[in-house]
Amino acid sequence: MTLDALGNAHFITARADRHVAPRFWIEADLDHPRSDVVGAVLRATAHGVYEARIDGRPVSDSVLDPGWTAYEWRLPYQEHDVRDLVATGSGAVRLDLVLGNGWYRGDLAFAGANANYGDVISVAAVLEVTYRDGSVQRIITDANWSAAASDTTRNSLYNGQTIDARRRHVTAPPLEVLEVDVERGRLVPQSGPPVLRHETFQPTAIWTSPTGRTLVDFGQNLVGWLRLTVKGPEGTQIEIRHAEVLEDGELGTRPLRAAEARDVFILSGGVDTFEPTLTFHGFRYVEVRGWPGDLSPDSLEAVVVHSEMRRTGHFSCSEPLVNQLIHNSVWGQKGNFLSVPTDCPQRDERLGWTGDLAAYAASACFQFDSADFLDNWLADLLAETAHSPDRAVPLVVPDALKYATFPEDFEMPPWTATAVWGDAAIWVPQALWTAYGDADRLASHYPAMKLHLASVQRYISPTGLWDLGHQLGDWLDPDAPPDQPADAKADPHVVATTCLYRSATFAAEVAGIIGESEDATRWTQLAERTRAAFNEHYVDGGIIKSDCATVYALAIAFGVLDDEDRGRAGDRLAAIVRDAGHRVTTGFAGTPFVTWALSETGHVDDAYALLLEKECPSWLYPVTMGATTVWERWDSMLPDGTINPGEMTSFNHYALGAVADWIYQVVGGIRPAAAGYTRVRIQPVPGPGITWAETSYECRHGMISAAWHTDDGGFTLDVALPDGLHAEIVLPDGRVEQVVGGVHRLTTAH
Repeated sequence: MTLDALGNAHFITARADRHVAPRFWIEADLDHPRSDVVGAVLRATAHGVYEARIDGRPVSDSVLDPGWTAYEWRLPYQEHDVRDLVATGSGAVRLDLVLGNGWYRGDLAFAGANANYGDVISVAAVLEVTYRDGSVQRIITDANWSAAASDTTRNSLYNGQTIDARRRHVTAPPLEVLEVDVERGRLVPQSGPPVLRHETFQPTAIWTSPTGRTLVDFGQNLVGWLRLTVKGPEGTQIEIRHAEVLEDGELGTRPLRAAEARDVFILSGGVDTFEPTLTFHGFRYVEVRGWPGDLSPDSLEAVVVHSEMRRTGHFSCSEPLVNQLIHNSVWGQKGNFLSVPTDCPQRDERLGWTGDLAAYAASACFQFDSADFLDNWLADLLAETAHSPDRAVPLVVPDALKYATFPEDFEMPPWTATAVWGDAAIWVPQALWTAYGDADRLASHYPAMKLHLASVQRYISPTGLWDLGHQLGDWLDPDAPPDQPADAKADPHVVATTCLYRSATFAAEVAGIIGESEDATRWTQLAERTRAAFNEHYVDGGIIKSDCATVYALAIAFGVLDDEDRGRAGDRLAAIVRDAGHRVTTGFAGTPFVTWALSETGHVDDAYALLLEKECPSWLYPVTMGATTVWERWDSMLPDGTINPGEMTSFNHYALGAVADWIYQVVGGIRPAAAGYTRVRIQPVPGPGITWAETSYECRHGMISAAWHTDDGGFTLDVALPDGLHAEIVLPDGRVEQVVGGVHRLTTAH
């Protein structure tokens, strides 16, 4: 990428109220007739979000461009092929740019942090037109452009958007256009997928609440906005409030905290169409005020918005509640993979918490092709880490929290190396490597791995344990008080030390793959020291310090235990799970691995019972309560239908849905036997409560499918593989078959 990707285009802004979305435009004469245009490209980016139109027509289907990145070091520009727009029509070409606050001036974060990257938003663009004779004309943004307030008088990602249709029919007073100095060395071509509109939902129910308010249910907790066409008296104001749940028959807005999630549409008196594309909301329900006349299901629709991702994994089984759990995981990923992988999409937060993704990355890569999306995010992670205090991985990426202005009575955790959260620098590339096998990208992620491990080493005590510094531990342990989410049963240093072992082990493997032999030795030695220290200080006869499900799950799943202790630990974990009535007792750290640890130590029945439990806390409890996405807390909604009293309660949070990875690989049976599924292991492990399962995954080599069922006569497995793909099929009776491509049926007797 050259530094003049935008040519001589200047970043421009307008002197306007910060809530207004200014509109910039120019009408430029072309050097040749439009019929002579053989190519036209618009390159643009912004501090904020922009929408571009040529002669009144959108230049692309993408929204919220350029998305959210670590703006200080990476500002992506988009390249739109606009030949058809420029080549048609006649006379001067008109280019319009609408500029919104987006994430750059989004008053981001929580507890009144109001984090912003700057006070001034700006946009830059160059329209490059190529003619039949080979000549090139460039139309660039500069102070000569015109500007005025658009029909958007208020725009905020958290609070919503106000659109005044009356402004579409009048000439707004001009605004002063100013050129802004932006460091052009941070410009990079867009590498992440665009944010697009996807499905639309019609209302499933419209009714009047106990207090007389009009409520609408779209049947699915989703992320996006409403689109509507309406006619009413000029000046009529329609207000739309959004929420994920109902409480006491009314819109349940308390979990939104300070986010207003409120769109306002002001009618022109004619037929008006509204679509608030400078914001987004997480919602299933809306409250509508001020609608002229009767509100019918045809009056409005919900538009689903997220980054472009291709669905690659599917699963279904004999238990409908598990199918709904997988549905909820898929929709949680849709809602939270919007430009960056967020924790939640609805309240005053929506940040790229690294711990959430560390837990969920493997599930994400099975459900959707997440390669480009996560690779782009990891580029931000590297930039943020390299410039951070202690060169430690931030808790959120991009790290808007460094601009937060929290009130004095609010305490953020110290910014040091943090297990699980910091380990995202290694675990997310591990998930990508496992799913896609891209060695070049793996190498590009390695510098962040080194930074993370180097930052951790400063907090390793002479014992060899990672027991110094601050930890978030097993976040949201279900036994923790609602207002103390870090108050877990698992000793945070036991958690941290197991995580260090896993990270050092994979970093050593990566170093070997990319030819960094000295580093491979260094990280191998770190892993060996960590393993020895863990077993010396934390393990006694298979009993692990703090003796709870999470510490056993991590120690077993990460391979930190000696063989003899591993068996004992598996038995102890199973006993803990049974003693809890197969209700979940783990938080963010332990939940992705507890079923793995059970099934890998011979306790398959307990793993299935844990998965299929319906009482709270469990994976299926939210499903029985009508959830259509994964919740942040096991009890985000209490059995009586009231919302958890904690200040941190989301109904769309994918981290605890990380059990999906185990479901796909163990219940479904499709497992990678080598990076990128160049070899496959088909090994479904049946268990009580599920009598059949069907799973498919479209890897880089084609579609893999496995379908099994049990009956009185035994077990039947049907497998379909892409041509040439080597697979090892392991049956429940221990029989192993080696096959290459094609369709196969295998059976076993009881």
